Amino acid sequence: MDRHPLKTFLLTLFAFCIAIFPFERPATAAENAIRLPTFKAGRTRPLIAIAADNRGTETTDLVIPYGVLRGADVADVVIVSTQVGIVNLMPALKIKPDATMPDFDREHPEGADIVIVPAMHDDSSHNAIAWIREQSSKGAMVVSICEGAWLAARAGVFDGKRATTHWYAFNKIRRNFPRTEWVHNQRYIVDGNVMSTTGVTASIPASLTLVEAIAGAQKARSAAARLGVIDWSSAHDSTPFHMTTSRLWRFAGNTLAFWNHEIIRLPVEHGFDEIALALTADAWSRTYRSKAVIAEPAQSIRSRNGLVLVPDLSAHTDASVVTVPARPSAQALDQALFEITARYGARTSDIVALQLEYPIQH
Repeated sequence: MDRHPLKTFLLTLFAFCIAIFPFERPATAAENAIRLPTFKAGRTRPLIAIAADNRGTETTDLVIPYGVLRGADVADVVIVSTQVGIVNLMPALKIKPDATMPDFDREHPEGADIVIVPAMHDDSSHNAIAWIREQSSKGAMVVSICEGAWLAARAGVFDGKRATTHWYAFNKIRRNFPRTEWVHNQRYIVDGNVMSTTGVTASIPASLTLVEAIAGAQKARSAAARLGVIDWSSAHDSTPFHMTTSRLWRFAGNTLAFWNHEIIRLPVEHGFDEIALALTADAWSRTYRSKAVIAEPAQSIRSRNGLVLVPDLSAHTDASVVTVPARPSAQALDQALFEITARYGARTSDIVALQLEYPIQH
C-alpha cells in the first residue's frame, strides 16, 4: 500500500496536465540563432528569393524583408512570382516582380540560399507550394512570414520542427499540422533550416535577425538604427491578440457604414522609402473604413532599394491625401496608427494593430 497517497495523486495530476496542456518552453537566444550553410555556387553572399503570388501577397510580409535586406546590402534579393505580370499586394499596392518561378529555376538551377514566404491570398497555391518544397530540397533555408506558414507547412518544411504563425491562424494550423510543434509568445522561431514568424510586423525583427546571421551583429545594429528599431529579439507576448465582442462589433460597424468609407491617396515619387510606404498603406487599408492607393501619372515608380511600384489606374482626385512619414522607416506604423486614431477613433486603430499583431504604443 502506498504510504503517500496525496503525493502520488499530485504527481499523477501533474502528469495528466502536462499531457493535456503541453508546456511551451521559451526558446533561448542560442536556439533562435540562425546558422547559415555555405552559400551555393561559389557565391560570396546569399541569394534570397521572396516568393509572391500575383493574385495576392501580403503587402508588409513581402516589402519589409525586401527593404531591410536590400537596404543593408548583405544579399542579392529578388522577388519571384508564380506567373508573369504584376503582383497584387494585399490589402494595398501593386509591384513588378524580378522573375517568375520557372525563370528563376532556369537561371539558378542550384536554387536560392534563403526563400522568404509571405502570406498569400491562395495559401493552397500548388505552384507556390511545389516551388517552396523544391527550393527546400535543394538546401535553401525557408522563412515564413505571418500566415506564409500555411504554404511552408503544406510544403512539408515544418514537419518535426518548431514553428509559429499569426495569432488568428494559430489554432487552426496547429490542428491541421500536428507533426509540428506550434509555439506561442515568440515573434520568430528558428529550427534548423526553417524560420517562422508571428503576425505581420514580426517581419522587421525577423529580417534584422537575417541581416545579423549574414553579416554580423554590427551590421544588424546599423540597419536597426536606420530603421528606428531598438529591439529585434524574439520576445513577444501573444496574450493581447485575440478576438473580442467589442472588436467584432467594430469590424462590423466600420464595414457596414459604407457611406463613411473613403480613399486615402499616398503621394509617392522615385526613391521612395518602401518600408514606410508599406507600413502606412497596410495600416490605412485595414481600418474597414479606408483604402490606400497610389495615384500617380507614372507607369511605374522605383523605390530607393529598387522595388518597382505600379500606381493605381484611377486618379482619385477626390481622395484624402496622407503623407508617408520620412525616416526612420519602422516608425511609420506608429504615425499611421496615431493618425487613424485621430480620424476614426481608438477602437479602429485597435483593430488595425490587432490584424498586424502589433503592440500599439500608448
